[in-house]
Amino acid sequence: MSRKIMVVTAAYGADQVRQAGGQRAILPVIAAAGADGVEIRRELFSPQELQALPALSESIELLGLLVCYSAPAALFMPDGSLNPDLSRYLAEASTLNALWLKVSLGYFQDKHSLEELRAQLRESGMALVVENDQTDCGQLAPMQRFKAACRVMELPITLTFDMGNWLWAGDSPEEAARHLAPAVSYIHVKAAVPHNQHFRAIAPDHADARWLDLLNQLPVDAPRGIEFPLEGPDLTAITRHYVNLLREE
Repeated sequence: MSRKIMVVTAAYGADQVRQAGGQRAILPVIAAAGADGVEIRRELFSPQELQALPALSESIELLGLLVCYSAPAALFMPDGSLNPDLSRYLAEASTLNALWLKVSLGYFQDKHSLEELRAQLRESGMALVVENDQTDCGQLAPMQRFKAACRVMELPITLTFDMGNWLWAGDSPEEAARHLAPAVSYIHVKAAVPHNQHFRAIAPDHADARWLDLLNQLPVDAPRGIEFPLEGPDLTAITRHYVNLLREE
């Protein structure tokens, strides 16, 4: 069975998505490119679109796509408490019939905050994946502490491994893979190059082989999400190119 390839709507750029008519309008491109699914991004919704999640869910289902849902939010607040909006994000993910909700870690402090999280996940029935973001909270050390606490508490939470974000956070992606790979259930694929004292994401076949070596350290059965820029006059063709590339590698 071939591995699943998801396309992150943000890969087309916020302006392109808006000009196309929103994330719903991008779905036919993703489906025609042969992708297995789509990652819907909450930050790309207008207020009106956020109220129309059932219609979006219906469109996704009609095209035969899997869906995951990403909220631009931290799981834990600066005081270590659980994000009070988590239940809303879980409900939105359920409305979309998403396979999982993805958030960043935020300010995880200790396992005492995890019982409330357990209760919310049990009530919602939604899977949760936690991504390493580009902040200090997304560095390897806090991600390791969170992974260890989830294991001790027997929480069914896994990780999204964003291949490029480790560079923004100042960590080695390869070291992160060595420590976190067993807990990874979803991979954001991107290569990154230095740019204006930071980094910028680029398509993997425009980079050296580091991205592929890193990818080979991660679970082979984890769905792969395209999160590097997808640009060009024929978005279906360029998307298909990378769907096929990531399915084969």
